[in-house]
Amino acid sequence: MLLTRRQSLALGASAFLSEVLFANSHAIAAGKDTLTIAFNVNVPSFDPTSGPSSVNPTIQAIYRSIFDQYIGQKPDLTFQPGLLTGWGWNEDKTKLWMDVRSGVTWHDGSRFSPEDVVFSLERAAKKDGGNPVQFIWATAANYKIDGNRITADVVRYEPTFFMWMAFLTGFVLPKAYYEKVGAEGFEKKPIGTGPFMVEEYSGNAFLRLKANPNYWGAKPAFQTVIFKFMPDATTRVAEIESGSSDITLEVSYEEYDRLINKQGLAGVAAPISDIGMIFITNKDVMLDKNVRLAAIHAIDKKAIVSRLLRGYGVPIDTLEAPEYSAYDPSIRTQYDPKKAVELLNASGFSPEKPVKFTIQTTRGFKPKDFEMIQAIVGMWRKVGIEAEIEVYEIAKHFELRTTHKLAPAAFYNWGNAIADPTTSTGFAMFGPSPHSAWKSDDLDAKIGPLWGEKDEKKRIEGWKAVDKYIAEQGYVIPLLQYVQPIVYKSELRVTPNTSGALQPTLVARA
Repeated sequence: MLLTRRQSLALGASAFLSEVLFANSHAIAAGKDTLTIAFNVNVPSFDPTSGPSSVNPTIQAIYRSIFDQYIGQKPDLTFQPGLLTGWGWNEDKTKLWMDVRSGVTWHDGSRFSPEDVVFSLERAAKKDGGNPVQFIWATAANYKIDGNRITADVVRYEPTFFMWMAFLTGFVLPKAYYEKVGAEGFEKKPIGTGPFMVEEYSGNAFLRLKANPNYWGAKPAFQTVIFKFMPDATTRVAEIESGSSDITLEVSYEEYDRLINKQGLAGVAAPISDIGMIFITNKDVMLDKNVRLAAIHAIDKKAIVSRLLRGYGVPIDTLEAPEYSAYDPSIRTQYDPKKAVELLNASGFSPEKPVKFTIQTTRGFKPKDFEMIQAIVGMWRKVGIEAEIEVYEIAKHFELRTTHKLAPAAFYNWGNAIADPTTSTGFAMFGPSPHSAWKSDDLDAKIGPLWGEKDEKKRIEGWKAVDKYIAEQGYVIPLLQYVQPIVYKSELRVTPNTSGALQPTLVARA
């Protein structure tokens, strides 16, 4: 394949590198049976159950292509059978049961069995196993197999246990194969039971998948799927505009509006379960409640959505999006710059003597993420907050968050595809959680009792009370519910996924 200098500049450095690699790869094929995706993140690990990348919502699109989850999930977030065909608790919730699907094979042709399910659950529950939500999987133990039925003891009742089976880290790995090749061997040649098999992977450039001919579910529309890794949004725009990729996501909304009006291109922009937020870390100036609340009241969320995001977004004031089960519309943190000035003055700060801290953000991972933080920093400056912006990759965010080394303020998009308060407010704000930035005894005392609450109405009301307390204390800054822009060739048909995962199985020829 030959590229002119003009073409290479249009594609951008990252895209050009990918094109060169593709041109020299024996594995690349074009045609109607191939779907090429200009993707916004790399896949740093092929283990979907451990390590920081396993809780990155965006990468789930890749993981779900290769592996199957215990429980499936439709694009509207409703649950459906996956590798389990049935599941539940006994009446007093002291035991749980699962029925395992038969007739499934791994990518290497070996038979999938209940032993694989038990292996995966026990591995996920190990304290030193590297699973970021180990404390969820550890709530069940003593698994027993009887034919295709698995039973287990409930160590601690976890109301979201089965929900997590359709969520982050809820994937089944092959027991015999994994024990044979080990973690390193699995990274080199991962196998799952999913609709696609790994054919070729080239570092930060691309991942090539081929259809699994023995897949137990619906046959994929494409024989080949190529994920091109392009974290820069401008590069993704050039990629789709040049026709080098068939579909992309998370471009700026200006570009989305422009591109979908071009001949040969189409798009869909629908609300997803992700929310944009700013973590607050309990250190330095953020220990001052006045500073935290001033930072919240100084942000005009409606202006950000209407002006910067062209109306693509829903301003929110808690970590519960409108579709979440604990959403409380009565919780409001109003835009009030005058009040922000008063709060800062009470702590000895002003525009002439500003409070200073660092805020971290991604750039191009989500539409206008960096620009949004720039706008917020500008709003803060007017009331007496001087924030220095530090840009990082999303992988760095996970590393810093799990080691509790985030800056005093850090932008992030939180995905909650199962819409439960434990997986939004709970894991983001509970001190012992590796995903929290704010850690304090007062909040932990309110959250702790809710984890095992068996009365569902009381549980949800309890989470609403926690959300109200968090808003009053200013322990986090919720910004908006995202609308995800997807641009694709008009010859395709795309089903938007409320989870935000751009799964190849949701794309077909029109």
